[in-house]
Amino acid sequence: MRKARGYSLAELLTVVVIVVVLAAVAIPLMRGRVDSAKWSEGKATAGTIATAIRAWIAGYNMPGSWTSAPGSLDARKLGFINNDLDGTYFNQSHFTWVVDYDGENLRYVITVTKTIPGWKPDQMVLDTGVWEQSGI
Repeated sequence: MRKARGYSLAELLTVVVIVVVLAAVAIPLMRGRVDSAKWSEGKATAGTIATAIRAWIAGYNMPGSWTSAPGSLDARKLGFINNDLDGTYFNQSHFTWVVDYDGENLRYVITVTKTIPGWKPDQMVLDTGVWEQSGI
């Protein structure tokens, strides 16, 4: 009669411990990646707003300054209609912007505010093409 060979309890426990340690390291890393992916939606939408601002300035060339109120899109000016800026994690109320155009120089600041408590950073700011984070 042949004796069946298998793994000992010590070998199985060693494998389980290694898997648990790897999971303990990987889960926090993945959490940061998930938040980063969510923020990429907000950053993409802010880029859309920036493109609309530049297009409006190029089309009308009207010097001036304006500020969006939270939740309002100034749709007639930039061409957005209801729900155009709504995504899975961000909607129009999470975006505000300030535009200043003196006839030659355009400066815009678009602020994206987090939607869920606990996300880091608290805000992302697109300042005339340069991203900044606050509340890291």
